[in-house]
Amino acid sequence: MRIELERRCKDAGFTRIRFTSVDGAPGIGEYDRFLSKGFHGDMSWMVRSRPPRSNPKELMTDAKTIMVLGIDYWHPRPPKPSNLHGRVSRYAWGRDYHNLIGKRLHRLCKEWRSAYPGLKTYFGVDSRPFIERAWAEKSGLGFIGKNSMVISSGESSYFFLAMVMLNVALPSDTPILKDHCGRCTRCLTDCPTDAFIGAFQLDARRCISYWTIEKNGLIPQSSMAKMGDWFFGCDDCQEVCPHNHHPKVSFEKDLAPRPNNAWVDLEWLLTASDEAILNHFEGSPLRRAGPLKLRRNALVVLGNSGDPSALPIIKSYLDSNHQTLVTHARWSLARCINLIRMR
Repeated sequence: MRIELERRCKDAGFTRIRFTSVDGAPGIGEYDRFLSKGFHGDMSWMVRSRPPRSNPKELMTDAKTIMVLGIDYWHPRPPKPSNLHGRVSRYAWGRDYHNLIGKRLHRLCKEWRSAYPGLKTYFGVDSRPFIERAWAEKSGLGFIGKNSMVISSGESSYFFLAMVMLNVALPSDTPILKDHCGRCTRCLTDCPTDAFIGAFQLDARRCISYWTIEKNGLIPQSSMAKMGDWFFGCDDCQEVCPHNHHPKVSFEKDLAPRPNNAWVDLEWLLTASDEAILNHFEGSPLRRAGPLKLRRNALVVLGNSGDPSALPIIKSYLDSNHQTLVTHARWSLARCINLIRMR
């Protein structure tokens, strides 16, 4: 059965496939320490979803095997069009991976249950209560680096994870026990906001991805200047990783950059209607943030641009009917003027 499942996964576009037994709760100790220190910030869902993370059999009582799957998403970054464009994390350039991978797994699991009577499945794509990275390491798909990312040694960390629980026992792959980071600390020292308080310890409350994607309301002034041109997410800790020097290009066309997605035209975004923004980002991870947060992020990036042509756009938000945007516009205007004067 394992060989057949692997074959069908490869045919469905999964480039990384490993198996492991449903034993214990890998990663729960680190997860609990993360929560106890408040590093999750306002992501209260991480607390609510803890029980099944500590006992995966709450999700499927007779689970025996977990398939850990990966799909590579790395594509070369297009050149930056202008100073009035904001940088987007690679994972969000194309189609929303939750939908892309979720639909494939739904189809695969349906086929498997039909082919193997009595087979039960339970799958997740970053939205079910799995500690995916820990299971990926246990299965041998990769190792967890100092930046808390799952890394395939010498290959890449630019791949999405998915998991399928099965009620049959299948041969397990060998876990990766070696630390392939060695003495390297590039991800820790190159983080613009010092979000890593130590190796393997990320404080999400300092992370650009947290502020630009997860967090509602105001971005702290101490973080805004450090965001640079990051408009949605951040890849700095991956881009400096030696294991990512030559990642293979994904063959998934749906994950390639869409127009105005790798670099978002901020002038367009700050003059477009809510409807136009939502329509443009239909099917994209960027849509999840919503128009308000995207405009907030855009104002920060324009402030950091130090470009005189950004001033009229920023000033137009000083009398916005939303106080969050007014506050960010004021900071952005002062920041942009200051940078212009320094040149």
